[in-house]
Amino acid sequence: MHSFIIHPNSTQMKLAVIDMGTNTFHLLIAEVKNGKLDELYKENIAVKLGEGGINKKIIVPTAFQRGLKAISYFDIKLKEFQVDQLKAIGTSALRNAANGRAFAEEVQKIIGQKIEVIDGDREAELIYKGVREAVELKSHRSLIMDIGGGSVEFIICDENEIFWKQSFEIGASRLIQKFQLSDPISKQNIKELEDYFSQVLVPLFIAAEETKIDQIIGSAGSFETFTEMICQHFHHSSLHEKTDFKFVLSEFDHIYQWLMSSTHTDRILNTAIIAMRADMIVVSAVLTNFVLKKIGAKHMLLSTYALKEGVLAEMAIERRDLVNKL
Repeated sequence: MHSFIIHPNSTQMKLAVIDMGTNTFHLLIAEVKNGKLDELYKENIAVKLGEGGINKKIIVPTAFQRGLKAISYFDIKLKEFQVDQLKAIGTSALRNAANGRAFAEEVQKIIGQKIEVIDGDREAELIYKGVREAVELKSHRSLIMDIGGGSVEFIICDENEIFWKQSFEIGASRLIQKFQLSDPISKQNIKELEDYFSQVLVPLFIAAEETKIDQIIGSAGSFETFTEMICQHFHHSSLHEKTDFKFVLSEFDHIYQWLMSSTHTDRILNTAIIAMRADMIVVSAVLTNFVLKKIGAKHMLLSTYALKEGVLAEMAIERRDLVNKL
């Protein structure tokens, strides 16, 4: 991540965030040094915590064990980097699963710290704080869109405040398990998904009508895959260390059309698409295209920062405020 100023007198300290998402567990370790926050280590592990049970509100045994294995690996890294302060966050799968608390207790045994299972509103707030570190929001009325495996967060904001936010339980894993999708996805499948979005996302469209949205900002996840596909196809490049990317809408439309006609095998063979997103990227693209058209935004951007960077920014500010009181 980019360094950002915390306070010129901040003491040196290593901070870490574990973000336990429905599909992916993330570990981010950074150091407060010379008034800046510098990334030391980042790891993403595909655990598919919601696989086979997300809509039944259960974490199935195989997914449960995959999750704990990932946490055990993260614990090794936390000790290796001698982290001073850790926050572990659980999102949609943990807050909704009947055995989510049991999973959180097992994680606590491994890392020696209580897990903070957050609600959708808090998740949206942290995503906003992360995106704000990556993208210059300025006075633009932006719609941040974060497509997770369990939930999708929408935040209408500018650089100073959040005007509206809501979390919807329509994440990519939920959609795949709810709808019987053909391969490639059929026009009927797309219509069924869009009809469903029309019903579920009414609060978003009402809020968007009241606020003229200048741009949509997709945070991390599927939007990184869209960007990698565009970079590879049109620009023969890669995201690398960028924290943001501005989409040309015609280029997004090109990859959208390709995804709609692609098979699972096509997507697995496409080096811009990581294997765990090979199926979820299709429903994510349908949702993104639907929201883009419905809201009529003229610009779309990627923020590579999301929830975990928001947590880290918050931790750094708390640390700064503590130093100021000493």
